[in-house]
Amino acid sequence: GVDISEQAVDFCRERGLNSVKLGAAEELPYENASFELVTALDVVEHLDDDVAGLREMRRVLGRDGRLLLFVPAFMFLWGVQDDVSNHRRRYTLPHLLRVVEEAGFSIEWSSYANISFFMPVLLVRSVMRWLSLSAATEYGINISLMNGPFSWLFGAERFVLKRGRLPFGVSAVCIARRVEVPD
Repeated sequence: GVDISEQAVDFCRERGLNSVKLGAAEELPYENASFELVTALDVVEHLDDDVAGLREMRRVLGRDGRLLLFVPAFMFLWGVQDDVSNHRRRYTLPHLLRVVEEAGFSIEWSSYANISFFMPVLLVRSVMRWLSLSAATEYGINISLMNGPFSWLFGAERFVLKRGRLPFGVSAVCIARRVEVPD
């Protein structure tokens, strides 16, 4: 794996995960065609140039290699956590698929995800904007009482995703295949 944070890489190495390297998504520290699968889970939204980052991921994939992407969805869900996390954007599924294809991939499957969080996140972030509440308010919300119901809902969501797609959610997910493109 790769992380841009030296602290995160040290954390991994302290736990025996010695193959984790320090690096940026736009300049991966690997040779061409090093992998059959690249996962970018909550990564691409941090990049100034998402297409360039995806092209770099394509570079390290072998012929017919796969890419698994997971990104936050819908700019209208933008909140404090996006600011704190240094996100550049949130995606609609059509926008995500467009940049993935532009980077030299063909889409195999895509969907929104985390539909269970959609209404709570929309409600909380809308109320916070409407009432001009501070950033600390979003961090002060304790939803631990919801762990049981959310666990059940995520199980139901997995069932649906195995058979189809979700029409909305707080995240978007995409599986794509590297395609040969002329230089």
